[in-house]
Amino acid sequence: MKKHTAVSFAAVLVVAVAAGAWWWSGQKDRTAAKAGAAAPAGGGAALVTIAAAVKQTVPVTVQVNGSVVSLNSVDLRPQVTNTVREVHIREGQFVKAGQLLFTLDDRPDQANLAKARAQQQKDEATLADLERQYKRSQDLVAQNFIARSAADSTLSQLEAQKAAVAADRAAVQAAQVALGYATLRAPIAGRIGAVNIYPGSLVQPTASLVTITQLDPIAVSFPVPEGQLQDLLAAARAQTPVEALVPDRKKPLVGKLNFVDNTVDPLIGTVRAKAVFSNEDQALWPGQFVETRVIVRTLRDATVVPAAAIMMLTEGSSLYVVDAEQKATRRKVQTLYTFGTNVVVSGVQPGEQVVIEGKQNVKPGGKVRVERPAERV
Repeated sequence: MKKHTAVSFAAVLVVAVAAGAWWWSGQKDRTAAKAGAAAPAGGGAALVTIAAAVKQTVPVTVQVNGSVVSLNSVDLRPQVTNTVREVHIREGQFVKAGQLLFTLDDRPDQANLAKARAQQQKDEATLADLERQYKRSQDLVAQNFIARSAADSTLSQLEAQKAAVAADRAAVQAAQVALGYATLRAPIAGRIGAVNIYPGSLVQPTASLVTITQLDPIAVSFPVPEGQLQDLLAAARAQTPVEALVPDRKKPLVGKLNFVDNTVDPLIGTVRAKAVFSNEDQALWPGQFVETRVIVRTLRDATVVPAAAIMMLTEGSSLYVVDAEQKATRRKVQTLYTFGTNVVVSGVQPGEQVVIEGKQNVKPGGKVRVERPAERV
């Protein structure tokens, strides 16, 4: 019985060893197959996709979010404490410059003006009488009927009365100014805001009657990175066109860049700019956020390559250039401007072929195989 058990155990052991050997042989074959598949065909040449660097004119565009602001906004307040007699406007109305908005109770001012004019007429009459007296005294002095001191006394009265008449004229002007405070007119053309004043309301200089906001023309304020400040200043001097992209409008609105702030914000590194737009159809509204786009300068005869060709390494930006012998050379470049999926670079000549796909398999100076013909940028 013991002999039979030992034979059985030996047979099992032989089968196990044979199975292990078969598994190990298969594993080695599979590993070799994978290594052969991973190795690039064609004598070690990496499979890549290339594109040709091209020469073109590239506009340098700044595209940021801006806010719509009014060029003029007036908070209308009365000059005096008075009672509103009549309101000539309604909420949301568009008004012209000089249009009558409110009329206050002007009866006290009318009375003061009449009083000042009456005083002026009285003093002018006295002045005319003194002028006649002085003329007669001159004649009498010439005939030695009166002393010259008497004529001088009359002259002093005449001069004093002239001063009184001048004061009366100033008083009349002051009364006219006070009377003018009873009518409030629009200082600018624009749209009326909320109106909370009604006939009979008592108004004071501290209370706002209404706000007038200019809507046409209107401005868009937007930030620009400080690195493009000099280009922005040059664009402002040339009144470069600025586009505002308004939602639900197929075409952008076009205005002119006319202002650059005198200070760069040190916290975010931007400078504030402003463009003016015609706004006849009220497409732009104060406080609205819109996307703005301005061409600050133009790069002429620039060399453009796909952005996918650029490799960001520790020593800087570089890319692979493929020559006529299908050899890839790594070359350092300087990126000047990125737009869309392309980038303007220096260090590459137009017409040279650059690697855009498969860069990870390329060795500097090594051979490459082109997967498909070079593509244009």
